[in-house]
Amino acid sequence: MSFWTVRGAMSRLLAKNEHLVDRALRVLLGLVLLSLTFVGPHTALGYIGLVSLATGLLGSCPLYSIFGFSTCRVSPNKG
Repeated sequence: MSFWTVRGAMSRLLAKNEHLVDRALRVLLGLVLLSLTFVGPHTALGYIGLVSLATGLLGSCPLYSIFGFSTCRVSPNKG
């Protein structure tokens, strides 16, 4: 498998597919869940917040890419 094949697959998997509101909610949820590991019940379940935080900061959700879903606005075709 060549580098370019892997790079192409990764760029499709990490394509921006989250709207700004979706990203903000994910970051907020991630921070809240992550705080559960330090404040409150001190459970390791709060580490799930890392996934939400990472996808919110990256602007890309791998599950959205797999299922072909996007919350981004579709830009009109130019041409």
